[in-house]
Amino acid sequence: MSCDPGTAAEKRAWRARLREQRAALGKTEREAAARALSELVAGLDLGARVAAYVPVGAEPGSLAMLDAIGGEVLLPVTPATPGALDWSVYGGELAAGPFGLLEPPGPRLGADALTSVDTVLLPAVGVSRSGVRLGRGAGYYDRSLRGGARLIAVVYDHELVDELPAEPTDVPVHAALTPSGLIELSRNCS
Repeated sequence: MSCDPGTAAEKRAWRARLREQRAALGKTEREAAARALSELVAGLDLGARVAAYVPVGAEPGSLAMLDAIGGEVLLPVTPATPGALDWSVYGGELAAGPFGLLEPPGPRLGADALTSVDTVLLPAVGVSRSGVRLGRGAGYYDRSLRGGARLIAVVYDHELVDELPAEPTDVPVHAALTPSGLIELSRNCS
């Protein structure tokens, strides 16, 4: 999805740095962060319908975080080739999908399902204080974010940074949820 080779290289460097820091987190730190995120989510008013994600590897969050959401939860269904994500309602059951990712086995709601959610909890490798979200790099979420939902990137505390490189296709987020709390962002990215 990257247009500018310089920006693409900067993003790769940031991803490598942040992934290395994430990988250095111990199991105890990750578990404590997951518990803190679940407790925070339980205390937030995210609306009646929330899109979220199933954490992969050392991504912040847990199934307990999904269970702590007070409304209906939609989870992504990843297409086999890069494009907009499909969505399905999470009912506690998950099955392996493309790339070994866990997803709900129920009926597919289509890519436009996000137009009906109040909040989207997004996975991120990092997020800047101006609302730039750095994902894994395939652009699935940036292609998917539609409608007026509140966008919240879920990251570890050290993954909230002052600045990140951005491109016109990057969708800015409203807030970052870290184990230390919810931080509103300025969304002054260009």
